Amino acid sequence: MSSHKAKKMFGQNFLVDQTIIADIIAAIRPEAADNMVEIGPGLGALTRPLLKKLDRLHVVEIDRDIIARLQNDYPQDQANVKLVIHAGDALEFDFSTLDQPLRIVGNLPYNISTPLLFHFAASSGRITDMHFMLQNEVVERMVAEHSTPAYGRLSVMLQYRFAMEKLLDVPPESFRPAPKVHSAIVRMMPLPAEQILVRDEKRFAAIVATAFGQRRKTLRNTLRTYLGESDFARLGIDPQLRAENLAVGDYIRVANYCAE
Repeated sequence: MSSHKAKKMFGQNFLVDQTIIADIIAAIRPEAADNMVEIGPGLGALTRPLLKKLDRLHVVEIDRDIIARLQNDYPQDQANVKLVIHAGDALEFDFSTLDQPLRIVGNLPYNISTPLLFHFAASSGRITDMHFMLQNEVVERMVAEHSTPAYGRLSVMLQYRFAMEKLLDVPPESFRPAPKVHSAIVRMMPLPAEQILVRDEKRFAAIVATAFGQRRKTLRNTLRTYLGESDFARLGIDPQLRAENLAVGDYIRVANYCAE
C-alpha cells in the first residue's frame, strides 16, 4: 500500500522512534491474555509490538484509509482474528462492549485528548490501567500538585479517580510529521471504588469548574453561591485562598459538605 499522509483533521503525528516505542512497550508490560484496546493505531508503531505479546488486540480507528490498511494487513474474515478493528470515533465508542477489565493504550490526538480522558474517567470501574501519549503540557497538568501553576480543573477531575504518573518524555523528532509540541507518556491507574469519596459527582464537577473558572479570584468570590463565611469556617478553609491552593481532598470535602 502507498505511504499514508498524516491528516490534520485527525491530529495525526505518527511515532517512528524505535527506542521510544520499545520503552513504551516495556512500560505497558503487555501479557498474552490481557483485554487490551488501542486508541488510534495509526501506522501500527505500537500495534505491531503489542501483537507480538498479546493473544488478541482491539483497535479503535476513525480514519478510513488507515482502517483499509489494517484490514489489508490483518484480514478480518478468519475464525480467530488476532487484531479486531472497530471503525469509528473513540469518543462515541462503547467500551463496555469489550471483555473486562480493560487495559487501554494509545497515542491520543491532541485536539480531542481532554474529552477522551473524561470519557474514560466515566468508565474507570471497568479499567485496569491506561497508558497514553499526550502533549507534555497536558500530562503536566494531569499530574500537577496543588499550589503549582499547572494545577487546575483537569488535575482535580482526574486525580480524584486515578493514580497517575508521568513515565517518559517524547521529543517532537520522534514523530513524522514532527509536531510543534513535546509529548509524554502517562500511566493512569483507577483508584479502588472505596477510595473515591465523592458523594455527588455532578455537584463535585460543578464546584471544581466554578472555582477554576476565574482562577485569579479568591474562593470567597468564586464559591459564594456554595459557601458563606460560616461554611468556610466550618470546613477550616481560608476564603482568601485561590482555586489552585485547594488539594483534591479539599474539593471532595467541599462537595460532600454542600451535598449534605
